[in-house]
Amino acid sequence: DNAIFIAVFFTISITIGSLVKSDLIAVEIVSVSDKTYHFMAYFLLMLSWLYAFLKKKSFTQYVKYIIIGCIAFGIIIEILQGVVTSYRTASYLDIVANTIGVLLAVVIFHVFEKKISVF
Repeated sequence: DNAIFIAVFFTISITIGSLVKSDLIAVEIVSVSDKTYHFMAYFLLMLSWLYAFLKKKSFTQYVKYIIIGCIAFGIIIEILQGVVTSYRTASYLDIVANTIGVLLAVVIFHVFEKKISVF
């Protein structure tokens, strides 16, 4: 069961992407808001952690801790961006986008939970 490794990978990727300075120049073909990236990252993060715990006996009890953990992770990353880095700033709107991504992932996951459990 590699689901836990995927969830850890997403967590590490978001941490690195949020805190490490990148000198790469990104070429955007389509203009996308920074908040959209935050939403998508935390949506995928939440889905990966939910899927990692889906087969556990007490899955429904884990869900609230996963939600709290992902939201807290987003808040901590934003605080670290403002405190630890000189090239990033903390943003309340980023926290809102992160949180909306987490909460929408929970709703979508719940709607498709029976189909997902087949995998």
